[in-house]
Amino acid sequence: MKKYIPLFTLILLLQTLSAFSQKYKSLDDTVRLNKEYVNVSNDLVQLNAKLADAENDLQKFQNKAKKADENAAEAASESSDKAAQAENGSIKDAKAAKRKADKAYDEAKDFKSATNKVSGQEQKIARYKNDISKKQSRLEELDAMRAKIFEKMP
Repeated sequence: MKKYIPLFTLILLLQTLSAFSQKYKSLDDTVRLNKEYVNVSNDLVQLNAKLADAENDLQKFQNKAKKADENAAEAASESSDKAAQAENGSIKDAKAAKRKADKAYDEAKDFKSATNKVSGQEQKIARYKNDISKKQSRLEELDAMRAKIFEKMP
């Protein structure tokens, strides 16, 4: 039981701290509050637009990565076939096998690049979603501040 008393006081202190740390407290502060509210709302709209663009781009990158994967698999298969032919073949077969191996290597690099772009885009989307949630919580805080200011009005 004694272990819970400090925890309870800490929780109580944190809840009261938010009430005392309110940035906008009086009716005169409503102009600044409204200005910040508009700025945060505009930022939120811009972030939502960027998020929509990023999600559309993600689909394009995923399609390119899928195509690059198919191309890399096909090139690897052709390279393997040519290498098998070159084992008992001539120098001409060995050169053709080398060309196919180089092509397979290039296709594999393209696939790696495409998957890196996909993961980068997914990180970008996650960052936008995180920023949006922060902006929405700030709007909620501003709404709460506005409500407290208008509560105090006579």
